[in-house]
Amino acid sequence: MTVASEASSGGVLKGISAVLLGVFIFSSVDAVAKWLAGLGFHPTQIVMMRYCFGIVPVAVALWFSRDVVLKARSPVLQVVRGLLMCGALLQFFWGLKYIPLADAMAVAFTAPLFITALSVPVLREHVGAHRWAAVAVGFLGMLIILRPGFSDFQPEALLIVSSALTFALAVVITRLLTATESNTTIFTYTTFVAIIAMTPFGLSTWQTPELVHWGMFALVGLFGGLAHYLVIVAYRHAPAAVNSPFEYTGLIWGSLLGWVVWRDTPDVWVWVGAGVIALAGVYITYRETMAGRAGPDAAEPPRH
Repeated sequence: MTVASEASSGGVLKGISAVLLGVFIFSSVDAVAKWLAGLGFHPTQIVMMRYCFGIVPVAVALWFSRDVVLKARSPVLQVVRGLLMCGALLQFFWGLKYIPLADAMAVAFTAPLFITALSVPVLREHVGAHRWAAVAVGFLGMLIILRPGFSDFQPEALLIVSSALTFALAVVITRLLTATESNTTIFTYTTFVAIIAMTPFGLSTWQTPELVHWGMFALVGLFGGLAHYLVIVAYRHAPAAVNSPFEYTGLIWGSLLGWVVWRDTPDVWVWVGAGVIALAGVYITYRETMAGRAGPDAAEPPRH
């Protein structure tokens, strides 16, 4: 093995390690957010606090990048993206209050399917028959999980579907922004736009936290930012086709955390549907990579 191939292999291993750790942290953050919602904290307050504490990771990113973020070339798109990102997170945390963690995470992984579909009208990209077929199969997996029309259908799960769609639109806009803006600029604008947008709603539903609750809010904000950074690192060191399958380990962590904390056990249809969504998502990523399209959107962590 040559020195170059060793370095390449080391980079791929670093990328896989980063995405595995990032996904685990994201899953843990979701569990903490669900716990806070169960304690009576409104989702608007949870999202507001997540972005307020998220200023710390932004400050670290600014310190190292030295970006001049106020000179964004597309400020309107930056604001739209920030509103969509916090809206997606709000819907996810709201739905998470009512349905099991693993179920919510499985449905949330339909976001890549929406991204593929939206890239046609918004970005004027060509999506071939293979990817459209994968999108259709993935949405079938979502229906297997949700089971509309059956007695165990939970309408609150539609909040997770809407969250995935909103997030997908934000990612499509990210594709437009990355042509002229740095990752740090986008990250910073999203955080401050979300704080400005969510503060009136968060304060209107304010419930004074105790000391332990402040610690939980800090975990959601600080570790949410850390996980975001880890996923960016992952996609810098390894291609999307390599990292994408490991993102679906979030389904495993969601199931484990859901069982340990709430004794939730996903039924067989959730696993079947999640497997169908995962296979469709991985195949889409593979086709995107083969077409040379797997860009910054692939490095976007779900919801956060």
